[in-house]
Amino acid sequence: MPVNVERSLPADVAVVGAGYVGLTTAACLAELGHRVTCTDVDGARIAGLRRGEVPIHEPGLAGLVKSGLDADRLSFVLGSAEAAARADFVYLCVPTPADPQGGTDFSYLEAAASEIGPSLRPGSVVVNKSTAPPGTTARLQRALGRVDVAVASNPEFLRQGSAVRDFLNPARVVVGADDPPVAERVAGLFAGLDAPVLITDSASAETTKYAANAFLAMKLSFTNSVAALCEAVGADVNDVLAGMGYDPRIGRDYLSPGPGWGGSCLPKDTRALIAAAAEAGYDYTLLRSVVAANDSQFDRIVDKVAGRVPLDGARIALFGLAFKAGTGDTRDSPALEIAQRLRAAGAAVRAFDPAVAASPAAQAIGVAVVDDAYAACDGASALVVATEWEEFRRLDFDRIAQAMAQRHVVDARNMLDRAVLERLGFTYTGLGVRGRAGR
Repeated sequence: MPVNVERSLPADVAVVGAGYVGLTTAACLAELGHRVTCTDVDGARIAGLRRGEVPIHEPGLAGLVKSGLDADRLSFVLGSAEAAARADFVYLCVPTPADPQGGTDFSYLEAAASEIGPSLRPGSVVVNKSTAPPGTTARLQRALGRVDVAVASNPEFLRQGSAVRDFLNPARVVVGADDPPVAERVAGLFAGLDAPVLITDSASAETTKYAANAFLAMKLSFTNSVAALCEAVGADVNDVLAGMGYDPRIGRDYLSPGPGWGGSCLPKDTRALIAAAAEAGYDYTLLRSVVAANDSQFDRIVDKVAGRVPLDGARIALFGLAFKAGTGDTRDSPALEIAQRLRAAGAAVRAFDPAVAASPAAQAIGVAVVDDAYAACDGASALVVATEWEEFRRLDFDRIAQAMAQRHVVDARNMLDRAVLERLGFTYTGLGVRGRAGR
């Protein structure tokens, strides 16, 4: 159950890893008044951060980094051992990618633990914030080789595009440790935030992160399946989802059909949870079905395009490369999954995203990335909207109509004004919207 915690007076905190989670964690802990040293193995990144240059597209983060530097509460160093030696708490925020079997690659975590282990203060706490399966806390304890240092789990629930807001205004703070007083010390870092604090054991905290992401993935896949059902029976998905969302047991969040879910978390975490469950002897058939449904959603979008124009030799405009609006992250992006399938069918794809100036992943599959939405549409037979950037609503679609060879729009986010497009001579294909033109 949620508990009240006493504030850990300004503490010395080392954050290992200056990536998305690590940099947000470091900047926000400094904003809460702690003395934070953020470390990384990338010398160029550390040099840029010392100058206040934030290499991540995340609203509000650059301002927090600057204020932390100006107040001398935030610093950046290369290598972790020295920072760990001065710290009361050491946060591990390093990558936990999938291994070839779909489980978790622990190499970065174990390397970080091995580096800091010899220099840690007796009585300090190592806090894992990297997403990793149940049992990771015990694994880290062994890797540290220290019986006088505690290990806790403090999973992150940061949404890209709103990570700073999520950290400073969290829905909940979860801390797990097998020694409750250790968890209480870690929770004290967040005292003063207006959020319930759940203190539990380490395995429960680790499982909470995976279970939350699995549920969100399931809700998104369910929503897309409802859109497909609406197309089959002639219902309108917007009305159906509105009727569902008023039920407080369901809620309105994550009830928007789309091209499929992606990003740095949901695909990796669902696969990792399936693998962790199998290793523990449980066949997670429900979650496997959720993943399969998401894979089929990418094909459904491509089929909608193919229903308008023959793909072999066609030029397709793609609006969006990031996996969601508000970020420049293209990892496991539905837009790229769709683009890859379009390319495999013989189409030429030209893409525009306001936050992605260049994309090695797009280049690797033969997608041309341009810096102008109208240039993406030049000579295209169809336009696919894959990322829900607000900028796309405000474009001059009369100009787009003049630039395209054929006027077909497949709106995989149901975000454009269908009536306006149809007045301009476009065929409009959405997800689950009523009427022949929407199928």
